[in-house]
Amino acid sequence: MVALGIGLIHHGLQSPTPPPQPTAAQRFPAHANPPPPVPIPRTAPISPAIPVSPTVMAQPMPTPAPAPAKPTRVRIPSIRVNAPLTGLSLTSDGKLASPPETDRNLAGWYQDGTRPGSVGTAIIGGHVDTHSGRAVFYNLGALRKGSLIDIDRADGTVVRFTIDAVEAYTDKQFPNDKVYGAAQRPELRLITCGGGFDKRRQRYLGNVVAFAHLTDTRRALP
Repeated sequence: MVALGIGLIHHGLQSPTPPPQPTAAQRFPAHANPPPPVPIPRTAPISPAIPVSPTVMAQPMPTPAPAPAKPTRVRIPSIRVNAPLTGLSLTSDGKLASPPETDRNLAGWYQDGTRPGSVGTAIIGGHVDTHSGRAVFYNLGALRKGSLIDIDRADGTVVRFTIDAVEAYTDKQFPNDKVYGAAQRPELRLITCGGGFDKRRQRYLGNVVAFAHLTDTRRALP
C-alpha cells in the first residue's frame, strides 16, 4: 500500500459543541498495537450472513476476503451514519485529501489503496464539521469497541467490519505505520479531524481514527 502522510487535511470550523473524543475504554490497551493480522485466503466465496458472537469477537477467526469491488456507501447505525462514498487521492504534501465540503453527508475512500473488504488496510475519511455545521463523521469519536460498519459495494455485496478500537492523535503523535500499515487480512480505518482545535488558525490539531476488521460478507437485500 502507498505510504500516506499524516492524517487528513484539517479543514473545519469547530461546532458550538465539540465533537466527542475517544475515552480510555475505546482505545487499544497501553503500548498495544492493532490485533495481529490473521492470514486468510486471497480468493474465497462469499460467506453467508452469520451473527458474530462475543466469543468470536474476542478471538477473531479468519474471515474470507471477497473479490475486490468499488465501495459506494458507508453505514454505521450506532452513530447514525448513512453516507455515499467518493474517491479520494493524496494532496501535494502527501496527506489524504478530504471529501468536498459542499455535501456534509459525504465520505471518501482512498481510491489508490486497498478496497474495503479486500486483504489489506482500507481507508475512509470524512469531515467532522464544515462551515455549514456538523458533518458525516462528527460522532466518530463516540464509536465503541464491537460497533458495526457496513460498506455497500458496486458488485451488490455488503462487507461488514467490527470496531477494534478508536483513538485520537495530534499531528506530532500520529502513528503512520499503525494507521496505514499493510495488513494480512481485510482491515478498515475511519478517519476524521480531532485531537483538539486551534481557534486562531481555525483548524483541528490532529485526527480521530477508528480501527476495524472484516467480520462478514453478504449480498445486499433486493
